[in-house]
Amino acid sequence: MKNTDSVHPKPITVPVRTNEPTPGTPAQQAFRQAILDVENLRERLHDLRAEQAEARRRYWQQVGPAAEAVVQVRHALYAPLEEALLLSSFSRLEEAQITAFIVGNARSLQDRFGEDETDVLRKYAPATAAVPSPAAAADDAKAAPPTEPAYVPDPSLPPHEQAAEAARFRRQAKARRQQETAARADQQQLEANAKTIYRQLARTHHPDLERDPARQAEKTAHMQRIIAAYEADDLYTLLQLMSESAPADAAADDVLARYTRALLQQQVTLKQAMNELKYGPDGFIISSGKKQERELRQLRRDLRAEADYVAHVLRLLQEPAGLREVLRELASEGLETV
Repeated sequence: MKNTDSVHPKPITVPVRTNEPTPGTPAQQAFRQAILDVENLRERLHDLRAEQAEARRRYWQQVGPAAEAVVQVRHALYAPLEEALLLSSFSRLEEAQITAFIVGNARSLQDRFGEDETDVLRKYAPATAAVPSPAAAADDAKAAPPTEPAYVPDPSLPPHEQAAEAARFRRQAKARRQQETAARADQQQLEANAKTIYRQLARTHHPDLERDPARQAEKTAHMQRIIAAYEADDLYTLLQLMSESAPADAAADDVLARYTRALLQQQVTLKQAMNELKYGPDGFIISSGKKQERELRQLRRDLRAEADYVAHVLRLLQEPAGLREVLRELASEGLETV
């Protein structure tokens, strides 16, 4: 598995199938190609994670102090706001505004700066405490099956052709769902079958079953690879070894076909993970050169301005009159928090 210090991500592409002839049945060839494609994608995902980690490190080296100043002054807002809720000099409407102020500040710290504000949100936003975090929601969304697009009839077609088109759309959607369900089941079985694959390989390659000294030494070395892969829970190496030694019969081809479908589904999952890493909420868009420097300078200016403004608000919150002034300004602008 190679690593790189470059911060420029490679374009995401599907590994290209080679035209070179490979030994074995078509099922064995498809299985080996699927393993190769998965390994290529896993390597690309590993490299992309390394690139993004390095980019984040460099990024926070430059903007970290300004961001930390914002985080500190936003944390300081809690004390006067919570103290105000203990006083009897504020109306219920004002108390509701103060609570919204606290909740909005907590969400800003959590969503923008990665701070853990779970306790604050649980205390002041009990109605939304059961709402999962963005990361948990993203995991749930990945686990849930994708929503089927709705059929949109073509108004230019006559009614009978619209009905036929709708029927074709439903049949195609049903076939896609069946394929996706089968692929997910195959993938789950694949991930749970490392022990089964190990036993199959051990029966085939155990050196005690070989009388020829040369073949016994060869099987001993092969068995050592099998044991090492199994103890490391390296499913893909086990699959590679299986593809190298699978007998050419119909039953073995059927097993390989099921594993191939699971590997194809794994490719989809890996590509989704790469796209999420690049373009999703947890991704990190990497610029370079002068454009990056301009962006970083502007971001530092924005963060310093935010820290100054929040510090000004913090000074106002020290007195009830100042807090009321802040609440009035927020209400006039339709905001809940700064």
